[in-house]
Amino acid sequence: MKRKSFYEISPLTYRISMEKEIMKRRIKDFVHHTRFAKQRDESSLPILIYRHNSLIRRRLGNVDMQLQENKATNLALAVTHIDGLIIRPGETFSLWKLVGRTTKRKGYKDGLTISRGKTSKGIGGGLCQLSNLIHWMILHSDLTITEHHHHDGFDLFPDFGRQIPFGTGTSISYNYLDYRVTNNTNNTYQLRIFVDGEYLCGELRANEHQLHTFHIHAEDEFFSREDGVVYRNGKVYRDTINCATGDCIDSSLIRTNHAKVMYDCPSTMVIIEK
Repeated sequence: MKRKSFYEISPLTYRISMEKEIMKRRIKDFVHHTRFAKQRDESSLPILIYRHNSLIRRRLGNVDMQLQENKATNLALAVTHIDGLIIRPGETFSLWKLVGRTTKRKGYKDGLTISRGKTSKGIGGGLCQLSNLIHWMILHSDLTITEHHHHDGFDLFPDFGRQIPFGTGTSISYNYLDYRVTNNTNNTYQLRIFVDGEYLCGELRANEHQLHTFHIHAEDEFFSREDGVVYRNGKVYRDTINCATGDCIDSSLIRTNHAKVMYDCPSTMVIIEK
């Protein structure tokens, strides 16, 4: 029998391990003197780079819908710390530096969390939808993603009105699993994010137009059965398009998916035997 890691022994050891990682991140940030974006402006920058809305209450398998209601509360609290953020040249956006630790005292509720391929609940759960939205907009910009974690290896829920390719999500956990973006351009960017009751709404804006636009798309998507286990497969590409000519000047592979399907496959699903 495989020996358990320290964090797997009990809830207490898990908490100790988590606090250790939180402290390590704080020390690392202090040593590196990263310039974090902090200033927010109520007025919007003039150029819209990209806009996206994400449905808040989604039916995810047999997940308790109350967790979706609680997620709506958590998102409404978190966006107040990010909306209007200005990201100047040389600055880094950090989700957790802005949102901070999510606690009951701040009004956060139990929401859906994902850990090691399993669903659970925790205070502040559901904020990965916020990082997902931001990541999707950033992929359409010249900004540089400097920290990004995936829900690696698992397809947890059947598609429900999917708008973006599978595999473009994010995994976050205060504060050691962060989502960070650095502005290595000469342009100034801004995040406008709010909830309207039904949707999480986002805009990425800038002072100046970009020279390129970007198109993210999936190819070679299929389900396979391997040694009795079903996997979701596919590749995600990011095309760079010259705004002046409309020509695609580059197409780069940004994600290869081979994710274990964790739900009951419908009879209509086409599965390739391997």
